[in-house]
Amino acid sequence: MAEIKKIATRDSYGNALKELAGEGADKLVVLDADLSAATKTGIFKNAYPDRHINCGIAEANMVCVAAGMSTMGLVPFASSFAMFAAGRAFEQVRNTIGYPHLNVKIGATHAGISVGEDGASHQCCEDFALMRSIPGMVVICPADDVEAKQAVKAAYNYEGPVYLRFGRLAVPVFHDDSYQFEIGKGEVVAEGTDITIIANGLMVAEAIEAGKVLAEKGISAEIINIATIKPLDEELIIASAKKTGKVITVEEHNIIGGLGEAVCAVLSEKCPTPVKRIGVNDEFGHSGPALDLLKQFGLSAENIVKVAEEFVK
Repeated sequence: MAEIKKIATRDSYGNALKELAGEGADKLVVLDADLSAATKTGIFKNAYPDRHINCGIAEANMVCVAAGMSTMGLVPFASSFAMFAAGRAFEQVRNTIGYPHLNVKIGATHAGISVGEDGASHQCCEDFALMRSIPGMVVICPADDVEAKQAVKAAYNYEGPVYLRFGRLAVPVFHDDSYQFEIGKGEVVAEGTDITIIANGLMVAEAIEAGKVLAEKGISAEIINIATIKPLDEELIIASAKKTGKVITVEEHNIIGGLGEAVCAVLSEKCPTPVKRIGVNDEFGHSGPALDLLKQFGLSAENIVKVAEEFVK
């Protein structure tokens, strides 16, 4: 049996930027806050040094520089860790990019608990909530290398602000080259009838594994990948909820303000359905190996199976 390839989506980000430029994206420029080795924008920098700008450890300024460049017809990707891109620079993202609805893309890496040893100060589990609250901001969290690359390219071609979230931890690549990402569209990864599991980011792979275990236990789970948290694919979510009657959401984010709340808002208004949310339970993380932390915080296939079994009963 062939070994499953694992790639961190931050690597996908850097590679996609380089590919975009090579495909003729002549308006593309990349900004970084002195973290190009970590965010992987260094891949782009090595190939196109004249189109990469190191703004230094000054994320708020970087966002404003990106905003200005966009008004000159360029398409800037401002890059940093999620904690800094969404957190430290929130005011500038809101007022300088969101309010005038400028064509700036924010590439945020090292999000969530899986940052691991960097600890609570860097484990941003609040960025979905922050970015979703900005009017007109598109929020995307791809699940694997294939989807991440396509999401970057879709963001470049989209007119308006986009927040892209990438991870540090290598994750399984489950999409093949036939997959087509579209902003605002979800994906049915596996058909099911007993329960719906909606996930994004690295939790999609965990949901897929959980679905396999549940199938062995006689529970048919429909697995849905919602990479675009805003705008949400309401039609797909409602259709699946009607089909199974029970929904679990899974995200590497605080259960407050993220994917779970977005799904609950849709269902409560348009298709009342019992929902269980799996995520970080309104607490800070701490330093430790990424895989150990994910299990500790319940962000694992094992916990998804446990919650699903109890829910179905």
